[in-house]
Amino acid sequence: MRIFLRVVEAGSFSSAGRQLGLAPSSVSRKVNDLEDDLGVRLFQRTTRKLSLTEAGQIYYEQAERIVNDIDEVRLAVSQLDGTATGILRLSVPVSLSRRQVIPAVVDFQRQYPAVEVVLNASDQVLDMIEHRIDLTIRLGALKDSSLVARRIGTGKRYCCASPAYLEEFGEPGHPGELAAHNCLTFRANPGANLWQFKGGKDRTNVRVSGNFYANDGESLVAAAVLNHGIILVPHWLVGAELVSGALQQILPAYKAVPEETPLYALYPRQRHLPAKVRAFIDFMVARNEVGS
Repeated sequence: MRIFLRVVEAGSFSSAGRQLGLAPSSVSRKVNDLEDDLGVRLFQRTTRKLSLTEAGQIYYEQAERIVNDIDEVRLAVSQLDGTATGILRLSVPVSLSRRQVIPAVVDFQRQYPAVEVVLNASDQVLDMIEHRIDLTIRLGALKDSSLVARRIGTGKRYCCASPAYLEEFGEPGHPGELAAHNCLTFRANPGANLWQFKGGKDRTNVRVSGNFYANDGESLVAAAVLNHGIILVPHWLVGAELVSGALQQILPAYKAVPEETPLYALYPRQRHLPAKVRAFIDFMVARNEVGS
C-alpha cells in the first residue's frame, strides 16, 4: 500500500523506486501483486504516462487515509512514555527569532537533547503542510485558520526612545504630543498609524507618523537606538535596551491599548500531537509564565 501511494505521488515506477531505494522492476512487481490481489487494474500504463483508473483513484483515497491512521497509531503508542525526540521544524517571524525563540530553543535542547531543531526565520506565512513545519509561532491577533492555536505568552507594549533623542526633541508628557514627534512605525508603505493610550479613565487616540517605516520590530528598535525616533513595541523586543539604558520608557503613566501583544503557537490539527511539539509548547508556556 505504501509503495502504491509513493508511485502515485512520484508519477512513475522509476521515481518511486529511487525514493524508496528499490529497483523499478521491484516496484512494478509489488503493484502488480496488489492489482492481482484486488482483482482490478489500478493504473493505466502507456510508454509515456502512468495514470490512475477509477478503481485506482478510489483505492488511493482510502489507502492514504488508512496509512495516515496507522502512522498516527504508531506515533501514539511509541510516545506513551512522553519522550520528546526527533526533528522539530519551527517557523517564526524574524524579529521573534533572535530575541524570543532562539534563547528558548537553546534552553529547551538542554532539557531535551534528543530533539533536533530546524528553525525557519521568515516573516512570510508558510504553508505548514507543504513545508513540513511542525510548529509556527506568531504574535498579535490571529486570522481565522484551520490550525490549532495555543497562547504561549504575552508582551506588554511600551513607548520608548533613546535618551539622546529625548534630550534633543523633548520628552512627551501626554500621548497627544506624539503627533509632533518622529514616530517609527510598522508599515510597508509611508503613512500614519493610530496609537491608542489609556490613562485612568481617559483614552487618547493619536495619529503618529515619521520618516522611517519597517515591517519587523528589530529594524524599528535599531533605528530608535540610533536616536532616530519613538517606537511602540512589546517589552521582549526592547528589554535588553531598557536595562542597558540605550532606550528608556516614556509616558509611564499611560498604558498602550491593547496593553499586551499575545504570542501564539500554531500547529496542524491532528489526533495525536507529537511529544516533541507538545514538549516545546509546554516549555514556552512555562518559560513565559516565569518571565511575566
